[in-house]
Amino acid sequence: MLWNTVLLALRAIRRNMLRSFLTVLGIVIGVVAVITMVTIGNGATVKIQQQIASMGSNMLMITPGKRLGPGQSTGNIPFKESDADAITKEIGSIAAVAPVSSQSVMAIFSNQNWTTQVSGTSNEYLKVTNRSIKTGREFNDSELRNGAAVCVIGETVRKKLFGGQGGIGEKIRLQKLSCDIIGLLEAKGQSTMGTDQDDVVVIPLSTFHRRISGNQDVGMIQLSVRKDSSTEKAQNDIRILMRERRHLSASDDDNFNIMDMKEITSMLTGTTQLLTALLSAVAAVSLLVGGIGIMNIMLVSVTERTREIGIRLAIGALEHEVLMQFLIEAVVLSSLGGLIGIALATVGSYLAAWLMQVPYIFNPGINALAFLFSAAIGIIFGFFPARHAASLDPIVALRHE
Repeated sequence: MLWNTVLLALRAIRRNMLRSFLTVLGIVIGVVAVITMVTIGNGATVKIQQQIASMGSNMLMITPGKRLGPGQSTGNIPFKESDADAITKEIGSIAAVAPVSSQSVMAIFSNQNWTTQVSGTSNEYLKVTNRSIKTGREFNDSELRNGAAVCVIGETVRKKLFGGQGGIGEKIRLQKLSCDIIGLLEAKGQSTMGTDQDDVVVIPLSTFHRRISGNQDVGMIQLSVRKDSSTEKAQNDIRILMRERRHLSASDDDNFNIMDMKEITSMLTGTTQLLTALLSAVAAVSLLVGGIGIMNIMLVSVTERTREIGIRLAIGALEHEVLMQFLIEAVVLSSLGGLIGIALATVGSYLAAWLMQVPYIFNPGINALAFLFSAAIGIIFGFFPARHAASLDPIVALRHE
């Protein structure tokens, strides 16, 4: 009996294909929008996590200045190289420490020039920031100690100065400093903040102090915490040590900041997930609009088929059989819209992820939820028209023209 009811419902849908298609269009659009938003949001979240992970494992950044608000600080008393040495010696949970001083400098080779970021640091910088040398070598102890005129360049600098070819063994000029290129960094691309991680020239810190900045200040201390240690405990130990070294009393606020990359990851992923949820909720409204469309068309269908309903009731069809027929029509329409929407969303999400350069992550949960939700809309919005059809008086229905 149920199968016969399903066949009757399919026959009624097939009878007017154009109207059936327009009926499910709202469901299709809603399903496509919801699945695409969630898929792209998940891909963006994963990309953020990957980019931050590529910047360094368990990395902490210590910067001078008292935090006032977003992007604001005051009292920027710079660090000294001895501060980084003290962290290395006195805090056992630290895997690597790299004092870093940076300045924007024009790099010149032959008739090519490019303004880039020159960073003076040590070899520990590579460990902290999870970077590696693609070709060439890192600094040796003599070069670090004596302030040798050597440098390691990023891929962007090589492309701008050398057209992406060679570079190792050449000399480039950084202001008044002429340095030999001894290494090329492995490319890392853009960071989460949109900065080019390959647009950098790395030189020994002592060279930077003598030939670029002219002082012994350290602008930032970057460090990585051992995997088996707590970053929270490391932050607390560093804070105590730095307060002692900067002679701060108990009543003084910190005049430095310690930033944990895990906290930045959590903040950015939380923001992305919230935006994804909001956009998905807005997209889900179109599913409700599609449900209202189904109810409207089903009411029209009941009006058009009043005489047919009267004949079925007159020859012995029960009310619940008529109810089931029209309810199944509504569910089939909405379910069909859900299936078409899932297929289109899969293709659309893949293309959108490719265009936005985020990972495509198939989420079976949201696909199943979208299909079940579309079927539920068919039941909810199809019940009233089906109930209206089942409650018709056979005699009145037979008289209907």
